[in-house]
Amino acid sequence: MATEIVSPQPGGNASEGVTAGTKTPVWIINATRPSQGVGDVICEDRTVLSNKVINPALYVTNERKIMVAPAPILDPKPDEVLLHVKVTGICGSDVHLWKSGGIGPQRVESTYILGHETAGVVVKLGSNVRDFKVGDRVAVEPQMPCDQCYLCREGRHNLCQGVAFSGVYPTNGSLQRFKTHAAKWLHKIPDTISYTQAALLEPLSVILHAINQSKLSVGKGVSIHGAGPIGLVALVAARASGAYPISITDIEPGRLEFAKKLVPTVFTYQSQRDAIPEENAINIRKLFGAGVPSQVAVTENEYSAPITCLECTGIESSVATAAYTCRRGGSVMVIGVGKSTMNNVPFMHFSLSEVRCPVVCIISTHYAQIDLKFINRYRDTWPAGIQAMKGGIINLDALVTHTFPLEQADEALTLASDPSKGSIKVHVVDDVDVQIVGL
Repeated sequence: MATEIVSPQPGGNASEGVTAGTKTPVWIINATRPSQGVGDVICEDRTVLSNKVINPALYVTNERKIMVAPAPILDPKPDEVLLHVKVTGICGSDVHLWKSGGIGPQRVESTYILGHETAGVVVKLGSNVRDFKVGDRVAVEPQMPCDQCYLCREGRHNLCQGVAFSGVYPTNGSLQRFKTHAAKWLHKIPDTISYTQAALLEPLSVILHAINQSKLSVGKGVSIHGAGPIGLVALVAARASGAYPISITDIEPGRLEFAKKLVPTVFTYQSQRDAIPEENAINIRKLFGAGVPSQVAVTENEYSAPITCLECTGIESSVATAAYTCRRGGSVMVIGVGKSTMNNVPFMHFSLSEVRCPVVCIISTHYAQIDLKFINRYRDTWPAGIQAMKGGIINLDALVTHTFPLEQADEALTLASDPSKGSIKVHVVDDVDVQIVGL
């Protein structure tokens, strides 16, 4: 049966869409005939439940403009559910899709909806869905691989080339009130985890996947490069994993101060803009007691250096600094890639393919072979992330510095795009209730 979302009317009573005594409006879903899609926005070839103004969404255009406008509400396919999106975090990739018109080969070719760091509540089930019920609270894993290719069959679905990824063109994202999503890629969350916390599971999953592929372990040093949102998530996760010592670098002193408050035991280093990567690396290694490698005491110095470096900026000089910082036989995990090519090396291709590159770095008179590993999204990390939050092992609450209502999602993206404003993680919250009627 098709449904329609009915907007509450100002001053109305419960039968008109507003429940008396509530502080927030109640959106009532009633059975009705489907309506048509609207405008030139992307609308899949499927039943549209409603195209009324009650589903505000944040669109980006191929002319690099953003706008909040109404979106059609789609009927879930047999293996999907319809979600009321409660919280969506703004990611750096959202900013890239807007400001740069894409990420690597993934270009914005038409108007569509952004957003992928999401938590919400199930409001309608597709006909084949059995593992969820209306009212279930869920975290949304945004990647929806094809399940047909050899990579999917091998369990490496994060590398699937046929993936539909929420919020990456042409797949509409979650910066809207109501969104359909494949039930297979939803994860139930306990009542002890808030929607705000659940929306942080996506960036946490990126880091958990990197840690799973690295040599990070209890009592072994790790250097984190970049104190943006992903770097700070890496900091919390590294501490929870038992790594020590831990350092974090950035060019902005304010972010390093934030990191120090978040994890007081962390060593911070402000990267020098005019220094070459080798010079910055030498200073970082000194924080670990490694000092400058010498031919006389190279073994002792090397053991103190970090065995794992988590590179979270995607900036060429920072990747080079991480490589020089890492000890012999260690691993540099390249988590963020900002450009398709760096120094004629196809870094974006390496990232999308999760290439592992054994490389040799020369620092002073010291040669070191390390593993340069590229990370693409995640696989089998969400259950662990939920358990870590549930058990209090990982708490990322402090990262959320700003919140905006859904109707001001464009302002949220604008703030997140300007590092000088001091935001860490910006969340878009839809604090309304949904009542199900007639389904």
